[in-house]
Amino acid sequence: MESGSSGGRRLRKTESAEMRWVVPGGACEEDEIESSDDGGADTPAAASGSRGGGGSDDDDDGYEEDEMLRQRLVRTGPRADSFDVEALDVPGVYRHQEFTLGRSIVLTLQTLGVVFGDVGTSPLYTFDVMFNKYPITSKEDVLGALSLVIYTLILIPFLKYTLIVLWGNDDGEGGTFALYSLICRNAKASLLPNQLPSDTRISSFNLKVPSVELERSLKIKERLETSSMLKKLLLMLVLFGTSMVIADGVVTPAMSVMSAVNGFKVGISSVNEGEVVMITVAFLIVLFSLQRFGTSKVGLAVGPALFIWFCCLAGIGIYNIRIYGSEVLRAFNPVYIYYYFERNPTQAWMSLGGCLLCASGSEAMFADLCYFSVRSVQLTFVFLVLPCLLLGYLGQAAFLMENLAENQQIFFLSIPSQAFWPVVFIATLAALIASRAMTTAIFSTIKQATALGCFPRLKIIHTSRKFMGQIYIPVMNWFLLVSCLAFVTVFGSINEIGNAYGIAELGVMMMTTVLVTIIMLLIWQVNIVVVLCFLTLFLGLELFFFSSVLGSAADGSWVLLVFAAVLYLVMYIWNYGTKLKYETEVKQKLSMDLMVQLGCNLGTVRAPGIGLIYNELVRGVPAIFGHFLTTLPAMHSMIIFVCIKWVPVPVVPQNERFLFRRVCPKNYHMFRCIARYGYKDVRKENPQAFEQLLIESLEKFIRREAQERSLESDHNDETDSEEEIASSSSRVLVGPNGSIYSLGVPLAESAGADNSALGSSMSLDGSLDETMDVIHKAKESGVVYLLGHGDIRARKESFFLKKLVINYFYAFLRKNCRRGIATLSIPHTRLMQVAMQYMV
Repeated sequence: MESGSSGGRRLRKTESAEMRWVVPGGACEEDEIESSDDGGADTPAAASGSRGGGGSDDDDDGYEEDEMLRQRLVRTGPRADSFDVEALDVPGVYRHQEFTLGRSIVLTLQTLGVVFGDVGTSPLYTFDVMFNKYPITSKEDVLGALSLVIYTLILIPFLKYTLIVLWGNDDGEGGTFALYSLICRNAKASLLPNQLPSDTRISSFNLKVPSVELERSLKIKERLETSSMLKKLLLMLVLFGTSMVIADGVVTPAMSVMSAVNGFKVGISSVNEGEVVMITVAFLIVLFSLQRFGTSKVGLAVGPALFIWFCCLAGIGIYNIRIYGSEVLRAFNPVYIYYYFERNPTQAWMSLGGCLLCASGSEAMFADLCYFSVRSVQLTFVFLVLPCLLLGYLGQAAFLMENLAENQQIFFLSIPSQAFWPVVFIATLAALIASRAMTTAIFSTIKQATALGCFPRLKIIHTSRKFMGQIYIPVMNWFLLVSCLAFVTVFGSINEIGNAYGIAELGVMMMTTVLVTIIMLLIWQVNIVVVLCFLTLFLGLELFFFSSVLGSAADGSWVLLVFAAVLYLVMYIWNYGTKLKYETEVKQKLSMDLMVQLGCNLGTVRAPGIGLIYNELVRGVPAIFGHFLTTLPAMHSMIIFVCIKWVPVPVVPQNERFLFRRVCPKNYHMFRCIARYGYKDVRKENPQAFEQLLIESLEKFIRREAQERSLESDHNDETDSEEEIASSSSRVLVGPNGSIYSLGVPLAESAGADNSALGSSMSLDGSLDETMDVIHKAKESGVVYLLGHGDIRARKESFFLKKLVINYFYAFLRKNCRRGIATLSIPHTRLMQVAMQYMV
């Protein structure tokens, strides 16, 4: 048995996964939890044997000691962390919001304005980019190109995203990080350093897990959980996909708006390319300036406009088919794709990059899912968006077959003269809407990445009181504007921008294919044949498209690849530095022996009040607390270590927000509080509301603790045997599911003879009243926030690359990102800060 400084009163090593041996007493719960991770004997006999002497004179004494110890030991059920047990006691259930008919109609309009804006404007430029480098020589070329577009629309936006990928949403949240969080929750593949088993007790955490019979799922799960290399590779894929999403958000506004403004060149012959660029710049500035008004307001305003746009696409398509003939309907036969590649293989291969643009916005459709239901998005796409897009492309192809020389601004040339200017106006408005769709997706992705420790902290503004998914990030908004203006002025043509657009889209699509494949194997438990068909079909198709756009990278598209690479490095360095900082703080935390030596006054004066010490540790006392003790003349009468922890779920219900545990003996009045937030939760609450909720949760914890001790005391009175008396000192809890848990020592266990005397002379009710009185007096004296700024520096003997990354790049990001005080919404009048530097 493992020995300890508390005279053998600490928790002993678990005998097996199902049973453990405990002894009465214990110093404090945090000390107990930490000691249980150390080495030790598996059984009492083995433990006592490890302490046996080497001579025969000691054998009898050792035997007697073992017998006495066996009489005190009690065999209980599996050991449970108090955080896990407390999480089980929370009955909260996350419920989706139900909508009325009126609200459903409003959401339908918002869906058009937010989800389908990007894919809906693709007819403005798809054929222009396809036929840019090679002229049209015959009607068969038009049929082949049209057939390519039709089946690209059917395979990627419809089959892949609408019917498959949308079901991979994380409780309504879409995007690459939503897929990543699903994988992490199911296979524990996350590299987040401060995860706890109690996180899985959140009601919104639950999902279907692989059954025991599926060896394939279990093997993949085991590999992901045990291989740090696979975890890093998975994270790198997600970061690469995220960087391509941001790059896509830069190209989308430039491409959509410039293609719409090109309509002015058709209507007004005096307008040249330079003037088109100037008008595009003006529209983009207006677009990003209006972004701060939020998705709800803008989405509802532009939803009807986008509905009119889809109706225009369908109407113009039907008009052109009626005027120029229905021969284009033959393009539904895929054999024309084969004829197209057979006649001009190089031209057909080069046109693939432009053909992919008809599916642009597919990833935005998934990332912008937000609070929209999957079924409503699917029905809207199948019965409105897809038919209108197909009719639009069929009409343009019908026009082209009779006007083979007109291979630029095809959409605007095919508009009937009577409706030209109204359609140009609607097209421009639709292009602005499409730009917003991708920008909104980026905001959502950045918030998810920040919550999961993969992006520097930025100011996030929630633009809707009803829907937490609607956000606005000012810094990112203006960064996208500047980058977008740079792309417009540098390239100056939709043909060159179109190739860069294809690279960004394909980068995101390929990462989504890989992540959905993992989800199919791990969570959905799909047949391996179906998984291989999905992976082979879509990844092969996307790689084929990617080879085409990379062939034109020398034309200027390489700039976008460099841009995405820089974003990837920023996210990777931030994740690496953040993880390294946390690991260092864990190694340098204060020991419980030191806290016991300091005594209940902590070696200083305890003044009335509550001190909230923010740190990232979920267990133990952070090293920064020692700096507070040596820096401040007094310490508060009640100390609460608050850990703001992001968990890989969209939302943590309010009644499951806080978990508590005692730190040190009871008379220290020190607690550990873990405040859990999902990546869609609003973190910046009102300070008074946060304090009130935290203190109320603490009081509930104290009362529940007293009730459990009372049950233990009643059990002691009813038992006569020595073994039952010993077992009553171990804490037994019954969870909502009927499971029985034992913590070995009470949560409020005190150390020393004074605490034993207090327990025998004072009633439990009196102890509860005393504790509650301490809380109320401390609350009346006020709450003070103690914030420690821990920075890291590479050691002198470290490699040059590590010094460069930590001392310069990561330090620069930390210096210029949003500080913790702003993120936590801490009032300045009640704030104390201490800085500390760690050498890594």
